[in-house]
Amino acid sequence: MKIFIKLKYPSLFIQYPAKIFMKRFFDLLFSLMLLVSLAPLMIIIVILIRIKLGVPIFFKQLRLGLHCESFYIYKFRTMSDAKDENDNLLSDDQRLTNFGKFLRSSSLDELPELIA
Repeated sequence: MKIFIKLKYPSLFIQYPAKIFMKRFFDLLFSLMLLVSLAPLMIIIVILIRIKLGVPIFFKQLRLGLHCESFYIYKFRTMSDAKDENDNLLSDDQRLTNFGKFLRSSSLDELPELIA
């Protein structure tokens, strides 16, 4: 016997809700295991960002996802808030720090996505 669940969008149906539940369960479990194992590294990065760039530690940006639903993405901050004489932010190239370049090239700036 097949079970159907109607989603937010009428044209979409899920045939086997147990598969969806198990996938979500394993996604959360794997994310939690990664979060626990990478917590010491994340704490070190937080301390270094606080020393080198100040606050805020995290960068938050609104993005559009599937079916144009908005969500926030969180990353470690990699740029300074340097401004010119007219109080305008400098270009991204000028604000990106060496430490920020390292975080981006190693993708360590994306570790906070495990939390959200």
